[in-house]
Amino acid sequence: MRARIYQPARTAMQSGTAKTQGWVLEFAPASARGIDPLMGWTSSDDTQSQVRLRFDSREAAQAYAAEKGIEYDLIEPKPRRANIRARGYGENFATDRKGAWTH
Repeated sequence: MRARIYQPARTAMQSGTAKTQGWVLEFAPASARGIDPLMGWTSSDDTQSQVRLRFDSREAAQAYAAEKGIEYDLIEPKPRRANIRARGYGENFATDRKGAWTH
């Protein structure tokens, strides 16, 4: 049984970092998905692929995997660079604007 430990990325609908501070242990699928001949739905007999465990820290996730004897791949998160402009959105309404206000 193999798993991966990672820190989830923010969704496309988020501008902040909500729900991205924790770590997730997710099991790799043990078998390929099959197509049900009657309905055509995708199905699998692998119930471990439905399990997703959340932890507060990377060390806690690694300790859990070591305690249960689970082999895991650790995926380090890519650092997010700050996207901060000088003066930002408030510059649109500044009284000392250099350019003309046009629409």
